[in-house]
Amino acid sequence: MAYIDQKKYYTNDGVNPTDLNWGSYQYVSLTDIVNNFLLMYDGNHSLINNEDRFKILFHAKRGIQELNYDAFKEIKSLQLTVYSDLRFVLPSDYINWVRVSLFKNNTIRPLVENIQVQSALSYVQSATATFTYDADDNVNTQTSTLDSSRQDGSLNSIYLNQASLDQDNNPPYNEDYYDTFIGARYGLNTETANINPTFTIDKKAGVINFNSTMANEQCILEYISDGMEGGDDSQVTLNKLFEDYIYAYIKYAVLNSKFGVQEYIINRARKDKTALLRNAKIRLSNIHPGRLLMNMRGENKWLK
Repeated sequence: MAYIDQKKYYTNDGVNPTDLNWGSYQYVSLTDIVNNFLLMYDGNHSLINNEDRFKILFHAKRGIQELNYDAFKEIKSLQLTVYSDLRFVLPSDYINWVRVSLFKNNTIRPLVENIQVQSALSYVQSATATFTYDADDNVNTQTSTLDSSRQDGSLNSIYLNQASLDQDNNPPYNEDYYDTFIGARYGLNTETANINPTFTIDKKAGVINFNSTMANEQCILEYISDGMEGGDDSQVTLNKLFEDYIYAYIKYAVLNSKFGVQEYIINRARKDKTALLRNAKIRLSNIHPGRLLMNMRGENKWLK
């Protein structure tokens, strides 16, 4: 970013939002990255010459995306209410989830991913089990009985949540002593020993499906973004600790796609890119003595 005085940094010269520039100095914009590369790495006396700007922009964005997937520790959070449909629509820049939590009674409760199938697509069938079709010759679909059972709370669960416990928090029993419901406490599978709601992520549908105990509750999704800010290039930024790496990434990507470039030049560019990525990861590791000290203090705890 361009250098600004402290008044503009702290107050944005009184223009709303006044906090626009807070924390911005640690980042460099996508526009500056492309401009700097064309100025410093592209020319008659450089390995890269007369490269189109749109190609540099493409490789820069791909490099930033790879950094978000692999190295960045900048996790986004989104809080939404889960209503009776028991669905949480994934944000537009969602790539992968880090943690899904229930926020209840001012407490964050991490949820576990359900290993059971909780949602399915159902085709409309005739009495002879053949499919029915619409005017465009596509199979008619309907809400599956699996989804209906999950939403009305009748779906049996292998998890120790409220749906599998009675009012006294004990597993319910049938008349037959040995015919117990799923979720008995004795001999319980510790993988499924969780009283909180459970979820499954349908990436194709772009939603998180919850069981019935999550209805009308607050959900917090912590997730990894691709860093593209919804396609607005003016908002895409990169931490300055990765600036040298992104230049090396662009240089390697351009040379690797060119015809007639010697292999040793491509290998050297690849090694530079790998080394700079490793250095940047070490810089962002945030291994501080104070954090290590707080963790090590637990070793003096007495166990009864």
